[in-house]
Amino acid sequence: MGAVGLMLMVAVSFLIGSINVIEAWKEEAAGAGVIHVGGKVLCQDCTLGWNEWVHGAKPIKGCKVSITCMDDRSRVVYYGSDDTDEAGNFEMIINKYINGKVLKPTNCFLRLVSSPDPVCNIVTDFSGGRRGVKLGRPTMVYRDMIKHVLGPFYYTTPMCDDGKGTNY
Repeated sequence: MGAVGLMLMVAVSFLIGSINVIEAWKEEAAGAGVIHVGGKVLCQDCTLGWNEWVHGAKPIKGCKVSITCMDDRSRVVYYGSDDTDEAGNFEMIINKYINGKVLKPTNCFLRLVSSPDPVCNIVTDFSGGRRGVKLGRPTMVYRDMIKHVLGPFYYTTPMCDDGKGTNY
């Protein structure tokens, strides 16, 4: 098999993988039963050097992350929250059927609520953690699980706070 044949096989594999993700998105829109949402919360300290600031963020255990889902008339139909683990990860599994109605993932948004860290407790808007992030297409599809992975989200120290929540 030549280089052209190999490239054709790679292209077909990519196309088949794309079709699987699209089919999973349709399944989730049609009603797969639960919505999986996960991500990570980290502390970013601007007092460190550039390399440590960009690549040295530390996970925060116990941060509260919330998800709010609305119906088509913009009324809250679901609110839930989770605390991060030692690695800064959170994981929420939400029943897609609330009071007999289908919860649409695109009507849900996730945001940071609080940090237990005594120093790193100023919410930033990196990845939209302060204002909230709407769920879009799922980012992970594996067997029967369809998951939205968001973030990472960041808190920073009071010394790094710019007052706007951007903290760049």
